[in-house]
Amino acid sequence: MKTSPYIRALFIFAGLYDGLIGLIFLIHPLWLYDIFAVTPPNHLAYVQFPAALLIIFAIMFFMIARDPVKNCHLVCYGILLKFSFCGIAFYYWILEGIPGMWKPFAVADLLFLAVFVILYNHLKKAAEPGNPPG
Repeated sequence: MKTSPYIRALFIFAGLYDGLIGLIFLIHPLWLYDIFAVTPPNHLAYVQFPAALLIIFAIMFFMIARDPVKNCHLVCYGILLKFSFCGIAFYYWILEGIPGMWKPFAVADLLFLAVFVILYNHLKKAAEPGNPPG
């Protein structure tokens, strides 16, 4: 099934976005903390493990981009990733504030979340037998 190149491009962009963030926090975990003058956690594993998970999700987004209709079932995991981060970030942002370092990520993930929900519904319908791809 042929899928819109825009849908593929969005998932490639999502993979690059999460993959780059993951690589930065995995390879040079203190760099952004230093730039934003944020106190890092007491052990780098608290930064590097989530960074590795972001890289895994980036790989998943690249898999979705290869065939969005066939792999639409994976989009729900991207939705859960973005919902998890947004839920926690905005909860603390509203209640007690968060360092500015996390705010752009929260806003970007909220946008990804909205688009992923829309695309999941679209791709799920396209994956049903007898429906043309989107």
